[in-house]
Amino acid sequence: MKIRILLADDHPALLSGIQHDLAAIPTLEVVGVARDSGELVGLLQHQSCDVLVTDYAMPGGAYGDGLTFISYLRRCFPTLKIVVFTTLDSPAIVQELAKLGVESVLGKVNETRHLISAIHAVHAGTRYFPSEISRTGSAGHHRNADEGLDLTKRELEVVRLYVGGQSINEIAEQLHRSKQTISSQKTSAMRKLGIERDADLFRFAYETGIATASTPSSGADSSPE
Repeated sequence: MKIRILLADDHPALLSGIQHDLAAIPTLEVVGVARDSGELVGLLQHQSCDVLVTDYAMPGGAYGDGLTFISYLRRCFPTLKIVVFTTLDSPAIVQELAKLGVESVLGKVNETRHLISAIHAVHAGTRYFPSEISRTGSAGHHRNADEGLDLTKRELEVVRLYVGGQSINEIAEQLHRSKQTISSQKTSAMRKLGIERDADLFRFAYETGIATASTPSSGADSSPE
């Protein structure tokens, strides 16, 4: 099943661009867009969604914006998973948003692929704060991508594609391997990392940088599986 997304931003061009980029991802579906807090609340009252991607500053809406509006969303829609997509770069605001239960805060200076990763991360039940990672080097693990990981090149490739939003079937088709092989390589990678749940795999991938590191060539693999 696809992840259903609502988008909210007061800049029409940016909103259109994000919608276009997300529409190209087979695991995602944009089910509605809003340009201010009033439109967004109206959508939330009538449209089911899995993840909300919203701007922080959207002046002029009926419910305000910023921390006041995010706090309102947490009270009225407590199960909603939220990614705040913003131009602001304030550690204090990020901390306040985290206290409110926001699962991810992402800067608009980041490439769209980071937003795609954030959506998959929060949907899987983990949190994604790249600004925290950039300041500390890690949000929990003090390792860089590929450093100290006892994974084979193939296992690492499968993990990167999986946390990037592809299903086992899609990875198998892209890498020209069997579904059983891809599933086995994912399971092996999780076992080596001491991880049992997909949500923890997403968390580990973002904290170590695996998710945003360049993915190895995914052409046909002529060597034995």
